[in-house]
Amino acid sequence: MNKRTSQFSEDLLAILVSVILLTICWFTTSVQGDRGRPGAATSKVIADAWLKSYVSTPGKWESNPLDALVTRTKEGAFAGVHFGVLGVCIIGLAVFAVAARASGESSLRFLAGFVPVVLLNLTAFIMSSQSAIQQLGIEYAIWALLLGLMISNLAGTPAWMQPAIKTELYLKAGLVLMGATILISKLLALGVPGIFVSWVVTPIVLVTTFWFGQRVLKLESATLNMVISADMSVCGTSAAIATAAAVGAKKEELTTAIGLSMAFTLIMMFVMPAVIRGLGIDPVLGGAWMGGTIDSTGAVAAAGAMLGDAARDVAITIKMIQNVMIGAIAFVVSLYWVTRMSPSVEIRRSNPSEVWKRFPKFILGFLGASIVFSLIYQYAPYGQLRVDAMVNGPIKTLQTWFFGLAFVSIGLETNFRQISKNLAGGKPLILYVCGQTLNLALTFVMAWLMFQVVFPHATDVLRN
Repeated sequence: MNKRTSQFSEDLLAILVSVILLTICWFTTSVQGDRGRPGAATSKVIADAWLKSYVSTPGKWESNPLDALVTRTKEGAFAGVHFGVLGVCIIGLAVFAVAARASGESSLRFLAGFVPVVLLNLTAFIMSSQSAIQQLGIEYAIWALLLGLMISNLAGTPAWMQPAIKTELYLKAGLVLMGATILISKLLALGVPGIFVSWVVTPIVLVTTFWFGQRVLKLESATLNMVISADMSVCGTSAAIATAAAVGAKKEELTTAIGLSMAFTLIMMFVMPAVIRGLGIDPVLGGAWMGGTIDSTGAVAAAGAMLGDAARDVAITIKMIQNVMIGAIAFVVSLYWVTRMSPSVEIRRSNPSEVWKRFPKFILGFLGASIVFSLIYQYAPYGQLRVDAMVNGPIKTLQTWFFGLAFVSIGLETNFRQISKNLAGGKPLILYVCGQTLNLALTFVMAWLMFQVVFPHATDVLRN
């Protein structure tokens, strides 16, 4: 975090940036078609978030990277440029330059450093959108980290780029935007068995893994222990980001956790479907098992698809329900951390104001966005259509870009010596393997109970 910015002001800036963008997304979303007027002819009602045309990620390409930035006809002829890529860069530049100015820094110095950070982020997205790499499931986060690490370790991060390396601001703004995509009301309707698999097993695995790391492995860094535990038990990168911000983990600790998560995600994405088929496990049960254990949502979808449509739908459902826990987990971990793990004298004297002072307030922005958008989805006129259009369009795109900026920044701030220290003795790897083993066992048992014994027909509900 920037030394000239307080915890409160940085969190407030992240919330303000996100609220402004969410408001813009709302007012640029319109409903078209029959609006229920008496006597009107029946027609299909659709919502259009026209801002999505101005914010996008690079497209898929095979042999020419430039194809990621252009559109082509079915015959392969040039049809236009992806102006949405330029649009999201401009929006990010504008909002974060204003945030830098609001925190007392020079907007010009920020802009000078922000341009190369954006270009590195764009490069990471282009690399991850190559068709063969997409099939392997190597996501943009890995490329963003690697590009940043290459610069910081081979050439050294230039001093003039430092004003734009605002890892926590990018992370927190992205997390608040993510809150708007976690629609509690929608996910609760997806099924009781999914809730049991996701919400009962996950906290048990997290607490047990953290205890194991502290008491048995005796990891020196409690923050690294917690970030790995949350990454592995909840939903991978997003949970690691939220928890790292909540407990004040070091950048290299977050890098270590994400690296372990990505490596095991890639392995599990191919191994688990093969194991499920080899053991003759029911595809629905297999999908629920993978949804609760594979970290990345994209990898869950790919692994589920290897077992068929039913397995894919159940796997994604379980993972979506599990994603809802990010805010709640971060909230509880934050309270635990400021009151038990690193309490000040004032906290030990039960001073509520000190707890509030140290509490990471961006989490409230995350929860607030989730609640507000869930209410809009449920009760506002055409709320479901408008929220779906926003979430599946500009909101997810902006969130993904902000996370990409954060990953680049993490790489630029980290060197391999720091990472090697975190992996010293192999304890983080042992922690991840033991925690994931427990996660696999408990999730399989719970999935079997829910989808084979208690709710054997749950798949029919989830697919409707």
